[in-house]
Formats: sequence, C-alpha cells, structure tokens
Amino acid sequence: MDQPHHTITKLIRLQIALLALLLLSLWPVYSQQISNSEIQRRIAAYKTDIRGPYKEIRWYCKDGTILPPQERCPEPGGVQRARHKDEVNALSASNHIFLGQILATTPLSDFWDLENYHSRIKQYELEKYLQSVDNGWILRKAQFYRGAYQAEDEASWGVEFYKWLLADDRAIEENYFLIRQSMKDIPHLGDDNLTQNIRSLSKIISDTFPPFLDLRVKIHGQPDISDVQKVEQFRESHKSKLDEDLLEKFDRLIGDMKTLYKPVDLNALNKYIKQLSSESDLREEVFSALIDYGATDRKDEKIDILSQILYMLRDRALSLITPGERMAAMDLSIAVEQLLKRESSNISGMSLVAQLEIISSLGMACTGCGYIEMWEWDQLDAMARPPRSKQVPLEFLLDFFEAGRRLTEWGTGMFRAHYNEEVERFGGFEPLANGFIDDRVRSSLLLNFGNSVDLLGNSLATFRPDSNHVMNIRGQSNIRGLNPGYAAGELVAVSGQTTDLDVEKDKIYVFNRPPSDLKPVAGIATVSEGNMVSHVQLLARNLGIPNAVLSPQNLEDLKAFSGQVVFYAVSPGGSVVLKPLDQISQEEKTLIETKKRSQEKVAVPVKKINLKQKKVIPLNEISARSSGVLCGPKAANLGQLKVLFPNYVVNGIVIPFGIFRMHLDQTMPGEDISYWQYLNRLFDRANQMRLNGSNDNEVESYMLTELDSFRESIKEIHLLEDFVTGLKSSFISSFGREIGKQPVFLRSDTNMEDLKEFTGAGLNLTVFNVVDYESILQGIRDVWASPYTERSYRWRQQYLLNPENVFPSILIIPSVNVECSGVMVTKGISNQEENDLTIAFNRGAGGAVDGQAAETYLLKNNGENVLISPAREPAYNRLPYAGGSEQHYTSFNEPVLTKQNIDDLRIIAGEIRKQLPHTPGIETSGPFDIELGFKDNELWLFQVRPFVENKNAAASEYLNSLNPEYNRGRMISLDDQGK
Repeated sequence: MDQPHHTITKLIRLQIALLALLLLSLWPVYSQQISNSEIQRRIAAYKTDIRGPYKEIRWYCKDGTILPPQERCPEPGGVQRARHKDEVNALSASNHIFLGQILATTPLSDFWDLENYHSRIKQYELEKYLQSVDNGWILRKAQFYRGAYQAEDEASWGVEFYKWLLADDRAIEENYFLIRQSMKDIPHLGDDNLTQNIRSLSKIISDTFPPFLDLRVKIHGQPDISDVQKVEQFRESHKSKLDEDLLEKFDRLIGDMKTLYKPVDLNALNKYIKQLSSESDLREEVFSALIDYGATDRKDEKIDILSQILYMLRDRALSLITPGERMAAMDLSIAVEQLLKRESSNISGMSLVAQLEIISSLGMACTGCGYIEMWEWDQLDAMARPPRSKQVPLEFLLDFFEAGRRLTEWGTGMFRAHYNEEVERFGGFEPLANGFIDDRVRSSLLLNFGNSVDLLGNSLATFRPDSNHVMNIRGQSNIRGLNPGYAAGELVAVSGQTTDLDVEKDKIYVFNRPPSDLKPVAGIATVSEGNMVSHVQLLARNLGIPNAVLSPQNLEDLKAFSGQVVFYAVSPGGSVVLKPLDQISQEEKTLIETKKRSQEKVAVPVKKINLKQKKVIPLNEISARSSGVLCGPKAANLGQLKVLFPNYVVNGIVIPFGIFRMHLDQTMPGEDISYWQYLNRLFDRANQMRLNGSNDNEVESYMLTELDSFRESIKEIHLLEDFVTGLKSSFISSFGREIGKQPVFLRSDTNMEDLKEFTGAGLNLTVFNVVDYESILQGIRDVWASPYTERSYRWRQQYLLNPENVFPSILIIPSVNVECSGVMVTKGISNQEENDLTIAFNRGAGGAVDGQAAETYLLKNNGENVLISPAREPAYNRLPYAGGSEQHYTSFNEPVLTKQNIDDLRIIAGEIRKQLPHTPGIETSGPFDIELGFKDNELWLFQVRPFVENKNAAASEYLNSLNPEYNRGRMISLDDQGK
C-alpha cells in the first residue's frame, strides 16, 4: 500500500525539481532588459484586456500567505487585491518599470525607492497622469475589473505611508517638493486634485473634438472663473455634434470647474487646521491669517496673506511634532495653493507697484510650495523686498523682472530634475509621457507666477526698446538670448528625447535639453539652459551659433512653425528675433547672403609641431611654450599652472604628438601602406571628389564611412614595446605607483584645440578614472581614435581649413575624487563685464562641462555674488579608487558651493589673471576658461584654456542694433498702470 504513495511523492519531487530548473533557465531572460518595442506591444494588449496588467484576485494575508478570493485569511487584516501578470513582475525586475501599481500591501520603503531616486513613487504619479489623459491607459478595460483594488485600502495605505515617511526630518528637508507633489496623486483620505482633473478632461475633449482646442489652450494657459461660462456656452452651441460620451465628459468638466471656482468655504480648511496641535503656534497663526484673508476685499492683500501661509507651512514644517500633523500641514498647503491660484488668475490692469507686490508674494508662495528651495529664495533680494518709494530707476525694475524670470526657470527646472528620468524611461515606449512635466508645471502656482512676470515684462517694454520679436507667440519675455549670432534655416521643434536625434548643420533646433554630444547646427534654443559654460555652450559662443533659453510654453507654441524656414538672431545683450524668411528686411537678407559667401575658416598651425619627441614627458617638464609643439594646450597650460601653482595641480604624464605619429608609421592591417599614408589618401580622395564636382554631402558621406574604418583600426593598433616600457617607468616616477595600481584620467589633447578662433571644447574623448593595466592601454588607443568620430570630424570640417592635420597628444593625471567640480570663466558672461567672474559647479566629478543644470554664479568685482541658477542635476559621479564611477543622487536643499569655496575661487582667479598673461607661451591676456574642483574643501586645478568668443557676432552692427542704448537710470513712477 505504501509503494504507490512513495512513487507519487517521488514524481511530485521530480516535477518540482524540473520546474525549478525551468525557472532558473528562464531567469536570464527575465533579468535581461525588455525592449521598448516589446513594452509598447504589451501595453497595447493590456488596454484591450479586461484584466489589464493583472491576472487574478487574491487575498494577501498579514502572515505572508496569498489565498484565492473564496478563502479567508487566518487572522483579520488581510487585503484583497489583484495579482500582477508574471510578465509585469518580470518587467519590474529587468527594467525597474512598475505598471499598474497597487499600493495596498506594497512595502513602504520599496515604494519610496530611495536607492533609485524614488523611481517607483514618480512612476505612480506618471501613470496616474497617463490614465487621466488616455482613458485609463493600461487600465482602459481593467477599470471595471471588480476587486482589483479597494479605494479604502489604497487610502489607508497612503495614510500609513505618509505617517511613516513624515516621521523622518531629513526626508522632509531634502524632499519637500517631491513629497508634496506625490500627495496630489496618492490617496490618503484627502481631496481630489481638481486642477489636474480639469486639465486632463479638457485635453481628452479637444483631442476627440478639435473645435474645443482654443478653449482648452485658454484653460491650460490662462485659467480663470470666466472659463466656466465659456465651456457651458460651447457645450450648448455644439450639443448636436457631441455624442453621449462627450456630453458626459463636458458635464464632468463643468462640474469640476464650478467646484474649483465656487466661493471659498474657509471652514473646509478647518479639517486640516484642527489636526495641528492646540499647543502649536503655527495653528493659531494660520487660523488668524485665514480670518484676515476673509476680512479683506483687496486682491493684493488676499494674495499676500495666502502666500505667507504657504511659506509659513514650509518654513516651520519640522516644528510640528507628529507625522499626522505634518501630513495635515501639507494637505493644507495644497488646498491653500489651489485657493491662491484662483485669486491670482487675473491680475492685469494693475499699477506697477501692485504688480511688484504680487510677484513678490507669489515668489514667496512658490518657495512655500517647494518649487524653489528656501536658500534660493534668500538669493533673490530684488524680488523678496519690493520698494516702498513712489519712483524707482528703470534699472531696478529690470533687475526685479530678471529675478522673476530666474525664479520661473528655477521652478520649472525643479520639476524636470525630479521627473525627467522617469519621463524619459516611459517616453521610450509611451510618447504621451512626454507631456507630464509640462502638465505638472502648468497645474501649479508657477503658471500664475510666470504669467505675472510676463505682464511685468510687457509693462517694461514701454520703457525699453530691446524686447524680443519671436513669431508673435505669447510669453516672449520668457525668452533670453545666451550666445550672439544669426542664421537662417529650417526650424525644428523637438519636445521629446534627443538621445538619438540626428541633427543637420543647416537647421535651427528648439530642444527641451540639447544632447551633450551635439553635432554642428545653424542655431539652437533650449528650455533647459544647462549652464553657460558647458562644452556645447562654449562651442556655440565660439562659433557665433545663436543660442537662447525659453519656457516650456514657448517650445509648445513654436511647434506650430516647425518645418518653416526662418531667420534667427540673438544679440550680445540677449534680445531674440525669430521670423519667417519671407518677412526679413533687406539688411537681414544681406547678412545671410554675406555669411554664406564668407563662412570664414581657420587653419591649424602645423609648422612648429615637433614629431621627433617620442618619449613620455613628465608634466612638470611641460610649459605653455609646448602647446602645438610637443602636445596640445591642455597639457601645456596645465604644466604651466603646475609651475605657477604647484600646490593646486596634480602630477601628470604627457604622451606627445610624436608618439602618436610614430605609431601611425606601422603598416595598417589589411593594407599595404601605413596608417599615416592611408589617412592622407582619404583626404586626397575627398579633395579630388570636390574637384570632380561632388557636393559636400557626397564628400562627407565618403569621409565618414572611411574614417569609421580608420577609427576602428586605431582602436586595435599595436602599441610599440619601447613606448609601453617608458609609460610604465613614468607611472612609477610621477605617481609613485605601478601602472595598474593608480586610477587616472586619460585626456585627449589635440593641436586643433584652443586656437585663437576655434575652441574645440569637448569634441574628443576623456577616459574617466581607469585603473586596470590593459584598460589604460586600450584607453590610449581609444583617445587616439576619438578625433575621427563623426561629431569631431563634422565640427572640424566645418570650421578648419586643414582638418586632416589633427594630432592628438594625451594628458594622464591621477584621479581626484572631488566632492564638487565645475568651470570658472574670468569674465562676466551674462553682463559682459571683464572684471567679473562666471562659475558653474555640480556635485561630483565632471561638473558643468557636459551641460548639466549647474549651480551658476556671477561673482561681481564689487564682492557681490549673484546666483544665476541653482543646480538642478540630481545625479552625479564619484570616483572610487577601484576605478570607474559610482552614480549618486543629491538633493537641492543646500547649495553646492560654500561661501569659503566661492572666496577661494575669487582668490585663485585673481592669481591666474595676474600671473598667466605674462607667462611665455601664453598668447592671450584673458579671459580664461578654467576647470577645477574641491576635495575636502581643498581646491584643485585641472585645466585652463582661453575663453574664445566669436568677435564677428559680438561686433555685428545689426546684432547690436537689437539692443539700442537707453537710460537705465530713468525714474519710473510705480503708480503707472501696467499693460
């Protein structure tokens, strides 16, 4: 009788073992990244699946067991909810993408997802947005899947989550913005986000019924109480054309709008105030302020009172003892923001003094909402304290307006910094995700603040003749020129990702954020400035490529003109012109024709180059005179800094031009000629093609194909034994360690960089923090190969007469694991003052140079430090001693640079200005572009180069005419009524 049972048991065990083996065999498949096209396919399937991303309903018990719905948990407290499909769980493991998240039973710390920059909580918010604008998105059918989740369970979980999170003071200090934003989406027994519902419904209606588009634009851009009547009238006048579903959506939209704009019942806010401790001063002060709010009829006073409440709630958040109080305070903050949005929705026709006071109040309110940090608000002195006198100089008003424009940029940057990574992740498989950040910004008080600043800009246009002229779009005062220049070409507005964008040199591009490896273009404008001293910005400034920064709404408005051929100009003073080519003046037409004919190019000097030096050189034997002779300017100038400032510069090794040239004398594999002969033959053939009538595109296509093969061959070139031996010896003598035991940077340093007319910044390769012996040798090959990439070649070919005469040297320096790093220019870039300084820093290594949104200051000669922009780059790299890089995340609640850091930068800038111009081999008196960093608050210098600007653009009579002289000291009466 026992034998059959024993046999069955063995069979079961065998089946389990086989199943385990099968699962193990599938694990690598699950752990591999799922492609965006596959995710897209799955999402399409979920939309039509009645269960969406879920497979079944289960009980999740407190003891960890999972039971079918017909059973019951052994103890109270179980939660019934849907279980995700296996492929959905696999996607979270492989791609860290969480679809159809259900909050109940989710571990609190998993959802906070600290190690992944809070990815899960942001994905939850993003998915809520997609559900609102796409009829449920992946839950299109599953919205009706009974039992998938229970609203009361989700809300109870939300309360538990926030009480857990808000018990942590540091979480509030570092993540006030994110926590407060998430409370608009995560249910926690609070109110619905009416503003988002209204925006989503209006978008859905206009997408289905295009005649509603104009009203949708009004609701999204300039919402106010008059919109209710307009929507009601639109519904009635188009009633016969609307189906039952659209009529129901109109009714919901009208109902939500009436709720949003109904007279305020201040008692409704008492449910939050009552949750604050009776012993809290904050409770009494907020209650008293709300009484004052109800007692006044003046709009400016109402706005000021609500703004003070918002600021107070943030400033004293940590004074509240219990997590429940803190949650109530944040809910109150969200409710007050909605009230303030309504009060500030229409402030046109006010006097200048009223405009200034309202902008100041709303700026304080935006700080209270977390859109900028508290320390950043303290930097905006001009706006934080509006004047009390009846008259002020025009210059004061311009500074006030500039401060307001900056705050708008900083605030929109806060949204991008927190959400852009997840938007890009989702945007790869769901294009609708690209609208999330814009929707969040425009649902916030930042919209009202930006509109008030724009009104002030319109008022100031009366007193200044240098306003923008950009395709007659709205909000032109938000546009600010960065680099002067002019161009004509097709306008291309790009709102999505730019990672794989293939740009063309004769087009003008408008980006959210330019790619860090941007190839030549005719002109650029960006929503995210990044920073004014990044490699892309330096190239644009050097080559006279017009460049401006604009708002997200400006980008949206310019999409209507994408594909048109336009004239684009940016003045040295920052004015911007963009208009159709058929509307240009005769002067502008002449400018374009003259530019096409001239297209000035410069020659790389090769007469002084010394290719006979074929041994590695210690950095301390290199000086400025070595530039273009033995090595490029990076090594030469750093060697000079080592002489002048030995305590600020590391030791280093230089691989001169001659070693590269010596290696090219070897026979190229698969050819019967040397690498050098092969390279020269390519350029000879290209020249012959031009003589034979081939156009530039044909020649470029040939060269890029051939250079690609040449570059791959260089990456595998045989390193000569004598060179390797000398390199090993140099590591020991310069660094005190054998090669393979010292982490180093390998920096490309060519003879085509830092010419008088061409900077070449960032065009070639730097190998970061490499340790391994073979990796260092391969890094040398890769750096030698980098001048032959498509990007490097295109920039050289466009601006150099002899691009074939490029010789790379290599600067090898030991890695310094800096806490922060960046760039300093010994000139005021934004104000063109030669005695000022411009600095841009980020945390970690490589700060500012790749276009990160950096902490940027104008350090004035009078000792004033003006914050141009705070850092908005959450990720940064540290350099472990084992090599490579480690990505970390930061918050923005404290500045990157301390006051002592800034003082140290002023001191070293003064020394460089004093000593470097008089050094033999330095052919400029400045300004200089310096890369540097701080480790343990000690300053290190990594590079110095001339700061090269385009003299033609700066001196252009036409461009300067866009900023005519006017009296900035003119006194303006603040009683004047603005536009």
